[in-house]
Amino acid sequence: MTTEESRPADLVGQLVRFAVVGVFSAVVDLSVYTLALHLGLWVHAARALSFICGTSTAYALNRRWAFGVEGSRRRALGFVLLYGTTFFVILGVNALALAVLPEHWWTITLAWAISQGFGTAVNFVMLRTVVFRD
Repeated sequence: MTTEESRPADLVGQLVRFAVVGVFSAVVDLSVYTLALHLGLWVHAARALSFICGTSTAYALNRRWAFGVEGSRRRALGFVLLYGTTFFVILGVNALALAVLPEHWWTITLAWAISQGFGTAVNFVMLRTVVFRD
């Protein structure tokens, strides 16, 4: 099989592994977010803390399993820059969602989910094309 023939399969495999890691990392993220809110932390600080916990989980699992690459300073720096940018994007999307969604018992969780989904889509593209490419 040539490199060109294996690329769609590689992409699908990476996407599936990325999704599994993403679900697990999202569970970590949402659990920390919910616990922090329950403990009375300010909603934006809770979102920031949960993002850091979920992101740390995602980096470790994506680097080794989803993208199968060795660690390096360049990759770690790329990851930090990408997720540092994503950090501000998801906080903004979360704040925007909280501002425009009607107030219900599910509003905070839906705002989290919207910000998480947006950040995840951006991260997959950037991780695959910049940070974890060989």
